[in-house]
Amino acid sequence: MFDKRFRDRITRQKQEGLYRNPVKIEERAGRFVTIKGRRVLSFASNDYLGLGASPELAARVGNHFKAVASSASSSRLVAGNYDTISRAEKTFADYFGYEDALFFSSGYQANLALLSTLFETGDTLLFDKHVHASSVKGMALSGATLKGYRHNSLAHLEKRLDASPVGNRAVVTESLFSMDGDLLPVEALGRLKEKHGFYGVVDEAHAFGVLGDKGRGIAKGVADVALGTFGKALGLFGAFVLLPHGVKEYLVNFASPFIYTTALPPAHALAAVDALELVEQGDPARKTLAQVSVAMQESLTREGFEVFGDAHILSVMMGDEERAVRVSRELLLRGILAFPARYPTVPLGKAILRLGMTALHREGDIQTLVTALKEVA
Repeated sequence: MFDKRFRDRITRQKQEGLYRNPVKIEERAGRFVTIKGRRVLSFASNDYLGLGASPELAARVGNHFKAVASSASSSRLVAGNYDTISRAEKTFADYFGYEDALFFSSGYQANLALLSTLFETGDTLLFDKHVHASSVKGMALSGATLKGYRHNSLAHLEKRLDASPVGNRAVVTESLFSMDGDLLPVEALGRLKEKHGFYGVVDEAHAFGVLGDKGRGIAKGVADVALGTFGKALGLFGAFVLLPHGVKEYLVNFASPFIYTTALPPAHALAAVDALELVEQGDPARKTLAQVSVAMQESLTREGFEVFGDAHILSVMMGDEERAVRVSRELLLRGILAFPARYPTVPLGKAILRLGMTALHREGDIQTLVTALKEVA
C-alpha cells in the first residue's frame, strides 16, 4: 500500500516537471564546483561574501574543532549549555543591536521554534504569502489565526490589519525574499507598525552579512524578532534568532525544537564569532557583490530576459516548470550551474532560474552566463 503511494507520487512529480534529483557536487573551489569530474561555474550558492569558500575562515574553524570538543553531546537544557555558546550569542545580539540571541541548528528549525512557540490560539498572524516554507510550517503549528497578504503589498496588509481584531497581532515577513529577490519596504512597514502596533517578525537570512551597515540587515526598525543563518553570508552552518528582553528565556523554556535538540558544538560558537569578525571587515566584498549583481541584472535585461531582484538574488522568469528544468540542464552541459525553482518553492506556472550572486563572481562570469542562457532559452 505505502510502496504504491510512493511510486505513484514520484511518477506524478516527473509528469508535472516537479521531480527533484539534485546534482552531486564532488568538490568546491571558490565560485566553481566539480560535477562528474568537470569544473562548473556556480550561480546556485548562497555564499554571498565568499566566506564559505574562504581558506582563512576554514583554517579558523578547523583550529577550533581541533582545540574544543567536536560535539556538545547533549541538548542545551541537559549538559550542553556551554558558556562559550552563551558568550557567542551575546556577541551576535550586540553586533546586530538586539538584547538577546539564541543559536539553532538550522534556519528551518529556528523558524519552526520561533513561530510555533511565541504565538498560539487567539493570536493573529498576518504573513507575506512568499515567506519561507519553514515560516509557513511554524505558523501552522502555532494554532494562531493565519491571514496571508499579497507579496510585498503593504496596501493589502493594511486592509488585513483594519479587518482583524485589535489584540495580539504579528506580521511575519522577510527583508530580502529568497526567491523573488526583492526587498521589504521597511519605511512603509514602519509607518504601519506605528499606526497598528503589531509585533514584527522578520527573516533576514539573505540580508544579514550583506545589506545594511556592516551587514547588519535592513529591518531593525520594524523587527521585534529577526532570524539569521550562518549558512549564507557568514559561511558556516546553523542559525540564530535576535530577540528582545525576556523572549530568549521563554523560548528556552517552551520551544520544543530547541529543547529536544542536541546543541551546536562549542567549537561552532567560536567559529561563529570569527565569521562575524570577517563579516564586519567585509565592506570590499559587499561592494563587489553589489557591482556584479547590478551588472548581471542589466546584462540579462538588455538581452530581453524578464529579471527580478533588488540585490544579490536574481530570478529569471521561465514560467513553465519543464522549461525551467530543461534550461537548467542545458546550462549544466555548458558548464554552468543555475537552480530551477519550481512549485511549491514558487507559485505554479511561475518557475524561475534563481541566480545567487557572490563576491567571488567576475565580469567575465556574467558574460558566460548571459551568452549560454541566450543559446538555450
